Amino acid sequence: MRCCDARSARFFDVDERQKDLSAKGDARERLSRIVDFELFRDDLARSVSRSDGSKGGRPPFDLVFMFKVLILQASHSLSDERTEFLITDRLSFMRFLFMRFFGLGLSDPVPDANTILTFREALTRAEIAGKPAIAVLFSVYEAAPRHAGFLAMGGQIVDATVMAAPKQRNTEAEKADLKASRVPDAWKAKPAKLAQKDRDARWTIKWSKATPAEDGAKRVDIAVPAFGYKNHVGIDCRHGLIRAWTATDAARHDGAQLPNLVSKANTAGDVWADTAYRLKANEAHLAGNGFRSRIHRKKPPGKPMARNVARANGEKSKVRAAVEHVFARQKGPMRLVVRPIGLARARTKIGLANLFYNMTRAVWLIGYHARTA
Repeated sequence: MRCCDARSARFFDVDERQKDLSAKGDARERLSRIVDFELFRDDLARSVSRSDGSKGGRPPFDLVFMFKVLILQASHSLSDERTEFLITDRLSFMRFLFMRFFGLGLSDPVPDANTILTFREALTRAEIAGKPAIAVLFSVYEAAPRHAGFLAMGGQIVDATVMAAPKQRNTEAEKADLKASRVPDAWKAKPAKLAQKDRDARWTIKWSKATPAEDGAKRVDIAVPAFGYKNHVGIDCRHGLIRAWTATDAARHDGAQLPNLVSKANTAGDVWADTAYRLKANEAHLAGNGFRSRIHRKKPPGKPMARNVARANGEKSKVRAAVEHVFARQKGPMRLVVRPIGLARARTKIGLANLFYNMTRAVWLIGYHARTA
C-alpha cells in the first residue's frame, strides 16, 4: 500500500511517473528517441571552446547536453531563467536531456541561466568554414531526413515572415542615425543604454486583410507596422521540411533572398512564391538554373486582374499555402519572439527554431509513415 507521506516515497516512484508520461504521449521522449543528437558533437566541439580543467573549478557540462538545452529552450521560446527552472522542475525536461543511456537525475546539477547564456553566446560567435555555426548545425541535421528517405521532392516553396522583437523607443534623430548605420551620439556616453538598444532590428509594414465594421463590406488590405527580424525559408512540397533559411532585419525585401533559398537538390524544378518574389532578377535566376517559376503574378496597376491570371494564382496558392504551416507552428505553440539583441543573436534564435521545427516535423513524418505502412 502506497504511503501518503512524500518523505517516504519509494525509490521506483519516479520511474513509475515516467512510465505514466510515456503512456500519455511525451513528445520530447519521441524526439529524444528519433533524433541522434550525437550528429552535432564534432561541429559543436569545433565551435565552442571548453575548459581543460587545468585551472580547477566545476567540470563543464557536456556539449551535446548543452545543445539539447538550447533545443528545449527553442521549443517554447523560453528565457534562460525559465529554462533553468523548468529543467529542475519537470520530469519530461529531465528525461529529454538523456546522455547515452542515463538521464538527468533529481540530484544532478542543472545548468543555471548564466551557463545557458554563455554557451549560446559562444555558439553565436562561432564560425565553421566561414559560415555561422548555427547554419552549419542546421545543415548537419537537414541531411539526416534525406538519409532516412525524406528527400527534397515535389518542388520548393519560398516565403518569409516577420519575427517580432521588443519595440525600441527612439527619437526621429536616433532612427535616422540607425538607418545610416551610425551610433547615436547620445548613446555613446551611456554604455549600459547602448547595450540594451537593438541597432539591427528594423520597422516594416505588414499587409493583412480586415473586414470593415459595415455589414456586407468587402475585406480590404490594411497596413500594420511591425518591428523585428525576418525568417526567410524554403521548404520542399512533399514533406514540408525546411531545406534552406536565412535571417535578416524586417525591412529587407523578401524577393531579394530567393537565390539564397532555392536548391537544385530538389527532385522537381518548380518554385512557388507570392508576388513579392516576382522580380525580373529572380525570373532570370530561376530560368538560368533550370527552375520553373510558379510565382504569383501581380495585378496590373490601375487595372483589374485578368480572370485567367487570378485563376492561375488561386491554383498556385493551394500549393504555396503549405509554407504557412511552418510560421503558424513557430508563432503558435513555439511562441517565437526574438528577444536577443542584434542580428547575430537573432540568427541563432531563428536558426534554433527552424532546426527544432525540422526535428518535430521529422518525428511526425516517421510516425505517419509507420501508421500508414
